[in-house]
Amino acid sequence: MSEGDTVFRTARALHRAFAGRRVTASDLRVPQLATVDLTGWTVAESVSRGKHLLLRMHSPDDDRAMTLHSHLGMDGGWRVYAVGERWRARSRHLIRAVVRTADAVAVGYQLQQVALVPTEQDGKLVAHLGPDLLDPGWDPAEAVRRLAGQPSVPAGEALRDQRNLAGIGNVYCCELLFLRGVWPWTPIGRVADLPALVGLAHRLLDANRARPVRSTTGSLRRGESSYVYGRTGAPCRRCGTLIEQAEQGGRVMFWCPVCQPPPT
Repeated sequence: MSEGDTVFRTARALHRAFAGRRVTASDLRVPQLATVDLTGWTVAESVSRGKHLLLRMHSPDDDRAMTLHSHLGMDGGWRVYAVGERWRARSRHLIRAVVRTADAVAVGYQLQQVALVPTEQDGKLVAHLGPDLLDPGWDPAEAVRRLAGQPSVPAGEALRDQRNLAGIGNVYCCELLFLRGVWPWTPIGRVADLPALVGLAHRLLDANRARPVRSTTGSLRRGESSYVYGRTGAPCRRCGTLIEQAEQGGRVMFWCPVCQPPPT
């Protein structure tokens, strides 16, 4: 599942493979960009913002700068291959974008959004986002202010709202609430110590941004990397109570009914 740490690693991988290199071919498989040809453009950088990825390029003929923007959504992702390397087995009808250079090929699968905009305007595409948990200039106080500004919203929904803080998906949401002992339907205004919750979110994403196996428990072993997420019916790692699940805002939430009791 694509969350802030996944997109951060993806942007880093694209930057290492493409920054400073000239595009030799492109194929944008969305209707509005079907006729666009990026051949000859030079990739300047690849950066992430929450679940958004921005691939910035310069024109070969003038001073124009354009950004290929993609939103990974829940299932999207980019893969980087060496030229001639066999692409991993995924249905080709899921491919939304292909960018080639002389050395590498980037393939975007199941991208929720794809757009090409002038780089000077790409900030508008992410202007609605709250502070990015993996941004070097991360502003925890602003994230706390935004969360506190909607006190009646359930904690699970408030954390997943990218307008409050960018980068938290359902995995981190469930794990954060467990670690802080918060029932997912607790109004965010009744959550004790919001700064501590926000600080923990930053530490978890930061710890996972450089490793391919996401872990909130400290263990990288298969089946041991999460406390509650995806563990319905399994015993809680703290108290042994069976983990429960229910839908919240179109997402499945996982929690321990003993470690995360409803507020009295």
